[in-house]
Amino acid sequence: MGQPFGSYQNEIYFNGLGGIVPSYPMAFAELEERASAALPPSVWSYVAGGAGDERTQRANVTAFDHWGLVPRMFVGAAQRDLSVDLFGLKLPSPVFMAPVGVIGLCAQDGHGDLATARAAARTGVPMVASTLTVDPLEEVAAEFGDTPGLFQLYTPTDRDLAASLVHRAEQAGYKGIVVTLDTWITGWRPRDLSTANFPQLRGHCLANYTSDPVFRSRLTRTPEEDPQSAVLLWTQLFGNPLTWDDLPWLRSLTTLPLIVKGICHPEDVRRAKDGGVDAVYCSNHGGRQANGGLPALDALPSVVEAADGLPVLFDSGIRSGADIVKAIALGATAVGIGRPYAYGLALGGTDGIVHVLRSLLAETDLIMAVDGYPTLADLTGEALQRVA
Repeated sequence: MGQPFGSYQNEIYFNGLGGIVPSYPMAFAELEERASAALPPSVWSYVAGGAGDERTQRANVTAFDHWGLVPRMFVGAAQRDLSVDLFGLKLPSPVFMAPVGVIGLCAQDGHGDLATARAAARTGVPMVASTLTVDPLEEVAAEFGDTPGLFQLYTPTDRDLAASLVHRAEQAGYKGIVVTLDTWITGWRPRDLSTANFPQLRGHCLANYTSDPVFRSRLTRTPEEDPQSAVLLWTQLFGNPLTWDDLPWLRSLTTLPLIVKGICHPEDVRRAKDGGVDAVYCSNHGGRQANGGLPALDALPSVVEAADGLPVLFDSGIRSGADIVKAIALGATAVGIGRPYAYGLALGGTDGIVHVLRSLLAETDLIMAVDGYPTLADLTGEALQRVA
C-alpha cells in the first residue's frame, strides 16, 4: 500500500468531506449483526456457531480482556514497521486470513474462495485456503497476485489422495502446507444439528476432491454423473486421526514449509519441532470443535516458550487491532483472522473483506503509534499487564 496502515482512517475522514461514509461497519458487533441478516440461516449457523453451548468460543474472545497494553511515551513512533519474516516470506504485516471451510458459501455469488484470494492480492494479507473450497485450489491460487498463499490440508485416510492434494498445492504456487490436526471428526455443534445441516454432505465445498485425479480414480462414475457417490466416498476418506507416527510421512510429502495447526500443549510443540515442522499453529479452531477448553490465547505463552524460536501462528478470538497487538506481545509470529473477514465477505464480497482487513490493520498500526511501539519486536511480554 505504501502508506502506513493507519492512513485508512484519513481516507475515510477525507471521503466524509464529500459526504461519503463507509459502506461497511466499523465495529465488529455491527459487522456480525449485518452478516447474520445477509447470510442464509444454514450458512450463518455454520460460520457463527461453535461447539456445545459455545462457552469456549466466547472465552476465546474475552481472554483478550485479561491483558492491557502499557503505553510508552517519548518514543516518537512516527514510522511503524509491522512487517514480519515468516519462513522466508517477507510479509507487510503479521496478519493472515485463517482457513474457513465454507468461505465459498459466504459470498453472495457462491464463490467466496475466489473473493478472499482477490482480497489477499489487494491487501498483501495472505490467505490460508481450506481443503474445503467451492472452487479448485488452482483457481484460488490464480487470484493471489503477488501475495503468498498457504494451503490448509485436512489429511484424508487415503495417503495417495493426501499426496495428490499437497503436490497440486505445490504446483499451483502455494508457499506452505498447514495441516489441521483437530478436525478429523466433527465436534458437537448444536446450531448445525438443530438444522440437520452439514454442507459437505449436501455436496458443497468439495471441489478439491471432485477435481482430483486420485479421488476420481476411486469412483466408478464421475462426480458429474453421480454426485451422491462422490459425497459418499468423501465421507469415507475425509477424517484421518493422525498420530506422531504419521508425522515423518507428512514431512516427506513436501519441501514446502510444514505448519501443524491445533497445537496448544508445550509437549506437543516440542515433539512437532523434533519432527521437523517449520511452524506450529496455536488454535482451538475458534471454539468450533470442542467446548470446555482453554481459550487459545491462554495457551499461547507456553506454546511460544516451547517453540523456542520456531514461528508460532495463532488464531481464535481475534476481533480487533487491539487483539492482534496483544497476541503479538504474547509471542505470536503471525495472527489469523477468521469470522471477521467471513462477515465482511457476506456483506460486500472482496470489497467487504478488504474493508475489514484494512480496518484491523489500521487499528493495529494506530495503537502501536499512540502507545509507543514502533516495531513488532518492541511488543514483548513486558508491554502487557494482567488486568484485574
